[in-house]
Amino acid sequence: MSISDLPVLSVLRTKMQWHQERQRVLAENVSNSDTPNFRPRDLVAPKFDKTGAVAGSMGSLAMMRTAGDHMASSAAAESFDQNRRAGFVTRPAGNAVNLEDEMLKSSANQMDYAAVTSLYSKSLHLLKTAIGKG
Repeated sequence: MSISDLPVLSVLRTKMQWHQERQRVLAENVSNSDTPNFRPRDLVAPKFDKTGAVAGSMGSLAMMRTAGDHMASSAAAESFDQNRRAGFVTRPAGNAVNLEDEMLKSSANQMDYAAVTSLYSKSLHLLKTAIGKG
């Protein structure tokens, strides 16, 4: 078992990926705030079982290839579930994006991401200390 296979680190990595993907979805909501009939989206937070595996229908994020010479992912493409019930105020054009809500979600997401990355780096430092390299 390598260090990267530890359940704690796997959970933290999955959580960081979720925050990155959520930030992308929230930015997309803001960028479409004037698009007629656009409905804002949000992601459902991942839940973990006692072993650190993702519980429910969610999986890890798949790598994205942005150029033909990038390496392909060997894992099947999976994504986080989306909360399709988000948004309750709709303008006459059919757009339901509330910019204040999106900014609050975005800042909360950023703070949570910073907390998770801090936990991840502290976990790595703790492991290095335990093996005498820290």
